[in-house]
Amino acid sequence: MKLRGVDLNLLVILDALLEEAHVSRAADRLGLSQPATSSALERCRQLFGDRLLERAAGGMRRTPLAEALRPRLREALAGLGDVLDLPQVPLAELRQTVRLLMADSLAALLLGPLVAELARSAPGLDVVVQPWQGGGAALDGLARGTLDLAVSLIPPAGPDLRRVELLREEYVVAMRRGHPALEGFDLERWLAYPHVLVSTRGDMRGALDEALARHGRTRRVGCVVPHFLLVPPLLLGSDLIALLPGGSILGAMREGLAVLEPPVAVEGFPVHLAWHRRREGDPAVRHVAATLQAVARAAT
Repeated sequence: MKLRGVDLNLLVILDALLEEAHVSRAADRLGLSQPATSSALERCRQLFGDRLLERAAGGMRRTPLAEALRPRLREALAGLGDVLDLPQVPLAELRQTVRLLMADSLAALLLGPLVAELARSAPGLDVVVQPWQGGGAALDGLARGTLDLAVSLIPPAGPDLRRVELLREEYVVAMRRGHPALEGFDLERWLAYPHVLVSTRGDMRGALDEALARHGRTRRVGCVVPHFLLVPPLLLGSDLIALLPGGSILGAMREGLAVLEPPVAVEGFPVHLAWHRRREGDPAVRHVAATLQAVARAAT
């Protein structure tokens, strides 16, 4: 295959198609119409002499050649972006979808100001928020290209991952006002009542259980829920107690709740904003990332 006869814009479209394995989502990401993206897919099929994407149960799947092309195409396009250093499109003219992952409580805190600022500075950008399923899922989504940005506790993951600390969370104890554990609240009173735990995987253990184990103690988890925003209503209507990141209890949610420091030390954690190296040249992703950092600074 001779490079002279290849339309490089076609390779950009192919990169999105192979990452999304879905014509409509690739079109949304690129700001193209679905017919134009379908036409580009057909041209790519002719160029490589392969179907690349095939119909399968529940959607489309990549052919073996497409799977082999994905990492090489990503690296090639990243290198071309560095070499060409193309002029930046004005923010107001960008038309693109940016996909990000964050927990529901962080979305409740940051998403409103983020969308308001984007409407002012880059009104053609659309944001899709995907549900938080832990740092591992975030890393996987960034690596596969199904996510552009992730807000989570992100461990170091090699040279292709970029991350900055967005904010820091400290744990607090929350229960309804008038809860019987409040009188003389201490470790014994705390452990005398069932706890509610937030886990997207249905785990029955969390950070508190590790801290308690160091003191030779255990607790009873009486309820597990997948989202932080489900916790305050549960606390208000029961004798359940929760250990939560302080930022997950938003202003209005504190009405009717007593919020205290834990009677044993439970280490807080940083919340990172992360992206893959190949997204560094994307002005839309860079702008959403910078706006998220400004919004987080203002909110904390």
